[in-house]
Formats: sequence, structure tokens, C-alpha cells
Amino acid sequence: MSTYDQIEIEDMTFHPEEQMFTYPCPCGDRFEILIDDMFDGESIAVCPSCSLMVDVIFEPEDLQEYYEKAGVAPPEPVAAS
Repeated sequence: MSTYDQIEIEDMTFHPEEQMFTYPCPCGDRFEILIDDMFDGESIAVCPSCSLMVDVIFEPEDLQEYYEKAGVAPPEPVAAS
């Protein structure tokens, strides 16, 4: 899977009400990725209007401040059974 670009999390726009990061796409829409997906290890933001994807560069500990901005707690880890 090839990506269009690599984007630092700091360069993305965080929307607390949607708990989503976005970044402008060359097609005129925007790349999107949910904070919970990032918490689960996903780093690929996709554009819903075209086939482009970007790789979001972040550290898991970076997400805590965004959860605080959204006023929600990070998901609880699933216990191994």
C-alpha cells in the first residue's frame, strides 16, 4: 500500500466534536482519521472522495492531549481472556 505523503499529527486539524483529525487533500476534500483508530494503532488517513491516503506520524502518548480537548477518556484496553 503506497501513501501520498507523510503528515505530522501537529500539522493536522483536530475536530473535538467529531474526535477526528483532518488534513486538506489535493482533490479539494480532506483526509480523515478518527482518534480512536489512531489509539488502536492505525496511522493511515484516507480521503473519502479519491483514492489518496497519507501516513500520519505520531506517538501514542501524543493522543492524550487530544482526548482531553475532546473531553473524553481514551478507550480502555481490552483484557486478554
